[in-house]
Amino acid sequence: MADNYIEKQYEQYEARKAAWQKAGKPITKKSVQPAPEPKKRVFVTGGANGIGKAIVKAFCDAGSIVAFCDHNEASGRMTAIETGALFYQVDVNDYAELEACMKELFNSWGDIDVLINNVGISEFAPITDTTIEDFDRVINVNLRSVFVTARQLAIHREALSIPNSYGRIINICSTRYLMSETGSEAYAASKGGVYSLTHALALSMSKWHVTANSISPGWIENGDYSKLRKEDHQQHPSGRVGCPDDVARACLFLCNPDNNFINGENITIDGGMTKKMIYID
Repeated sequence: MADNYIEKQYEQYEARKAAWQKAGKPITKKSVQPAPEPKKRVFVTGGANGIGKAIVKAFCDAGSIVAFCDHNEASGRMTAIETGALFYQVDVNDYAELEACMKELFNSWGDIDVLINNVGISEFAPITDTTIEDFDRVINVNLRSVFVTARQLAIHREALSIPNSYGRIINICSTRYLMSETGSEAYAASKGGVYSLTHALALSMSKWHVTANSISPGWIENGDYSKLRKEDHQQHPSGRVGCPDDVARACLFLCNPDNNFINGENITIDGGMTKKMIYID
């Protein structure tokens, strides 16, 4: 009688075990939970307004530790309050200020995992009215700042005693790196430089496990989206004008640890406009 009872109990145990295995559930009392992913340390240039602000907010919402710099103190402080990010007032036209900001973050954080070069100015004017100083300022802010931040990250990574196996550089370029309007010489030159600098950085930064990619936005409306006209939206193959969050989501995508095979690439976010042939009848 006892033997029969034991046999039945064992058969029931085997049946329950098979059912759990079929359902893909563990048989042990406690399942091993994976270790939480470390918080990313993110630095964004030009993060007080527009695309930069959307990027700062997106990474804060994702649980990252975020710092940003901007020359606009009032907007910078407001963005810091709204997002919880750290704000540094920096004029990136002064490369020493930008270097000092990054060094302070290295001392505080130990390293920077994600560097997003967003800062940029666009001062369109007829070429006859554009001074050498005007041209140099746009180049310094839009292009040289990208080299300054990447160089500082490389110098820091080179000196680390324990290598960081994760790193991202994302440079905000523009569709104007390959298409132009009159009076945009300085801006077009700066964004063409960002495009080319990005694929050079992809090679140079690889020894420190850092990928480098650029994003080229088209028309991204940073103002009152509701004031756009119907034809503004309809001219885009996607049926709408872009918004800052479109760029921020792409940044989050590129920073996924599994997406490290995307390297040296430029991602165009313009609703399809650069693929559209436009002729005047």
